[in-house]
Amino acid sequence: MSSTVPAPRVIAVVGPTAAGKSDLGVHLAQELGGEVVNADSMQLYRGMDIGTAKLTPEERDGIPHHLLDIWDVTETASVAEYQRLARAEIDRLLAESRTPVLVGGSGLYVRGAIDALEFPGTDPVVRARLEAELEERGSGVLHARLAAADPDAARAILPSNGRRVVRALEVIEITGKPFTANLPGHDSVYDTIQIGVDVERPELDARITARVDRMWEAGLVDEVRELEQRGLREGRTASRALGYQQVLAALAGECTEQEARDETVRATKRFARRQDSWFRRDPRVRWLSGAAADRGELPRHALTLVERAVTA
Repeated sequence: MSSTVPAPRVIAVVGPTAAGKSDLGVHLAQELGGEVVNADSMQLYRGMDIGTAKLTPEERDGIPHHLLDIWDVTETASVAEYQRLARAEIDRLLAESRTPVLVGGSGLYVRGAIDALEFPGTDPVVRARLEAELEERGSGVLHARLAAADPDAARAILPSNGRRVVRALEVIEITGKPFTANLPGHDSVYDTIQIGVDVERPELDARITARVDRMWEAGLVDEVRELEQRGLREGRTASRALGYQQVLAALAGECTEQEARDETVRATKRFARRQDSWFRRDPRVRWLSGAAADRGELPRHALTLVERAVTA
């Protein structure tokens, strides 16, 4: 049942992985007459359910979720394509007087959906040269070069994410400016309130460890094994997803399953720090304590934030 609180045109629920964004998004959509638009880059992929902590249909509690399961694992992700799809969903929901609730921790995807953000083109020659170097020398070498040219971009991009490292270096070479310099100021194209879910680092680390344990118990290894048959290993984006990359290494005999599990925990904690750093740089994000989720108070606090934003 919808609340009597008037809603801003778009709500974005952001923050690090395992903070509690998905459940909060469902609650806000229920209270504000809304529907969820996914902004997690890996939940766009069909079949990547366990390792991305995708809500089950039951957990969605009757709230429609959009931009889940739209790409095959062999498809290379594109923020520009996501931007087009997300804005089409947002515009459709607004036209139907529904509240779009954007939920996810992929910072560039969130900004692509709601901000005046244009993506530089590509240069096939530059791209091919960088990709050849990536293949020959590995992502670590290119990430070190990115760190020297654009420290902010290097902090936001995992060293293991060779595709994004290559893209950042390509943009730097094409534009002659740092990759992050191509991101404009914080200018929204929609009337938006961004709610950040803030969890203290020790608590978040514990949640991440518990989540990875649950993923393994739920059958992540079997999920990856099945997706491998559908081309996961050849997918330039999906194969680098946290958990999936590590399990693929184990299936290839490059490490044990326990080592893959342990590395998934470590890599996810590092990624959560990068996510937190990204969203902290946006002054528009209004932070709520994720500890309130354990007391059942997070939805109420979030609705209060929305009400204040609307009546301010």
